[in-house]
Amino acid sequence: MTTTKYKCVLLKLSGEAFSGKADYGIDAPTLARIAKQIKQVLEMGTGVAIIVGGGNIWRGAKAEQDGMDRVTADYAGMLATVINALALQDALERQGVTTRTLSAIGVHQVAEPYIRRRAIRHLEKGRAVIFAGGTGNPYMTTDTAAALRAIEIGAEVLLMAKNNVDGVYSADPLKDRNAKKFDKLTHLEALNMHLEVMDATALSLCLENKLPIIVFDLQAPRSLERVVSGEPIGSLVSSEK
Repeated sequence: MTTTKYKCVLLKLSGEAFSGKADYGIDAPTLARIAKQIKQVLEMGTGVAIIVGGGNIWRGAKAEQDGMDRVTADYAGMLATVINALALQDALERQGVTTRTLSAIGVHQVAEPYIRRRAIRHLEKGRAVIFAGGTGNPYMTTDTAAALRAIEIGAEVLLMAKNNVDGVYSADPLKDRNAKKFDKLTHLEALNMHLEVMDATALSLCLENKLPIIVFDLQAPRSLERVVSGEPIGSLVSSEK
C-alpha cells in the first residue's frame, strides 16, 4: 500500500470537475472516477474533507451581469453546491465509503448543519466529509470556504484540483503557449503576481495561517493518490521559498 504524507487534507473540487467534458451538469463516469480516487486516499489512512463548487450548475457572476441581485445570485450558487455535494456523497457511498455532508446553509432534510466539532469527529471516525453551501455568506467564494474549512479542521494542506491544468502558471496555459509553470512559490508571490491560484481573500487566509496549497491536475492518472503520498506533482504554494 502507498504510504501517505498527510494525516488530513482538504480537497477543493470546482463545479467544472463534476461535468467532465460537458459544459454543464453532472457526468456520472467522471464522478465515479473522483470517488474512486478519494476512496484510495482514505484507505491510505488520510482523512479527507471535500468542499465543492457549483459552477457546473449555476454561475452567480453571470446571473448578476444579467441583472440579478448579487446576494440572491450567491445564495442560488450555494444551493448548486448542495446538489453537487449530494451527487458526490452518492458516488462515494456506491464505492462503499461512509460519507457525511455538512452544509453551511440550512437544508436539514438532506444534510447536517456545519458544526466544526462534528466535522472533526466524522474525520476521526474515518468518514469522508463533504462541505456544501460555501461559507453560508454571499460575496464569499468556495475558494474562501475551502481555505476557512481547511484551517478550522486542522488540515495539513489544501489541495486545489484543476481540470487539465497541472499547476500554477504565469498565464492560462490553455490559451498562452508561452505560459511559465511554477513548481514552487510563496503565497505572497502568488498574491503580488495576481496568479489565478484562488481568489485574493482565500489566498490571504492561507498566507496568514501558513496553510500550504498544492495545485494539480485531477484528470491525471492517480493524481490525488500521488499528491497525498508526497510525490512532487503540480505546484506548491507555501510560506517558505
